[in-house]
Amino acid sequence: MTFAARSTYGPAAAAFLLAAAPGAAVAETTQERLRRGDAVVRGLNNGAPQAVLEGMRREFPFLAEATEGYALGDVWSRPGLDNRTRQLAAVAAFAAMGEPGFMKVHAGYALNIGVSEEELKEIIYMVTVPAGFPRAIAASRALAELFAERAASGRSPEE
Repeated sequence: MTFAARSTYGPAAAAFLLAAAPGAAVAETTQERLRRGDAVVRGLNNGAPQAVLEGMRREFPFLAEATEGYALGDVWSRPGLDNRTRQLAAVAAFAAMGEPGFMKVHAGYALNIGVSEEELKEIIYMVTVPAGFPRAIAASRALAELFAERAASGRSPEE
């Protein structure tokens, strides 16, 4: 069989197979992505589900599924970066974007996996250069709040 013949039958065969059982293939893929996303959250959150995601699941189920399946299941679970690097990048990105709420969630995850308070502070200092002082100050306030909440609950800073 020549390359031309294979290229003619290949797309037709693939289309036939997808048409024969599209629901099963998509459902399995979606469930796997959601399973990976759930594993990412529980791995970062000391085995617990993430409260914001669970609330979103009740009020905005499509958004919750997209977040868990794509952001966590596809992107966050990719090889190439360890969780520590991913969390430091997320903290820096959310601080620079002026999103202290999201930054606080990811800073909490970072502390859960062993990043120190001092390292998080250094990330915020770095944010002043590309994003400016107002965003860094907003991020520092959110971090101070997180540190105080963890101290009040009796958790050590890196716990």
